[in-house]
This record gives sequence, C-alpha cells and structure tokens, in this order.
Amino acid sequence: MKKIISLLFLFSVLLVNAQDKKEKLKSQIVETSCGQCRFGMEGRECELAIRIDGKSYFVDGTSIDAHGDAHAGDGFCTTIRKAEVVGEIIDNRFKVSSFKLIPMKK
Repeated sequence: MKKIISLLFLFSVLLVNAQDKKEKLKSQIVETSCGQCRFGMEGRECELAIRIDGKSYFVDGTSIDAHGDAHAGDGFCTTIRKAEVVGEIIDNRFKVSSFKLIPMKK
C-alpha cells in the first residue's frame, strides 16, 4: 500500500513539473511618444506609441492621457520620452502589462 501511495505521489509530482512553463516577460527601456506627432505613424488621433529597435508600435493597456497632458512642454506630442515597460507585441501592437514613465533630466 505504501508503495502505491509513493508511486502516485511521484507520478503527480512528475505531471506538475512536465507542464509548459510560460516565459516571464522582461522589463525593458524604450522610447515613447505620440505615434502620429513624433513617430510619423498613420492613425486617426494622437495615440501612445513606443519604439523598440527602431520600429514603432501603438500601445494597448494604457493611454496617452494617463501620463499627463500630451500637449504640454514635456508631453508625448511635443517630445520623445523614455519608459520602462513590460509587455509583448501581438498583431503589430504592444500589449503593455506595466508602463513606468522615466522622469526627464533637467
């Protein structure tokens, strides 16, 4: 009986370890700005975008207005900023799970 229980326990441990492990997304520093005003992307209105390795992507999961006035002196429509982001590119858009704007140096 003990052998059967031990084998069942060992089998269940092996099953748990054999399941696919989802790769954890890494944080990265990117350029961010208004896709239309600063990155020259096609769109209907001012929309938040990031640039990774020279390629621009619109952002889903946060908005341009969630990070201050886009048309202020330090806003996304007037300057390119840096942000620390976590997410992934899906259907040519960046699906963000974390977006932290890095303060500008004065």
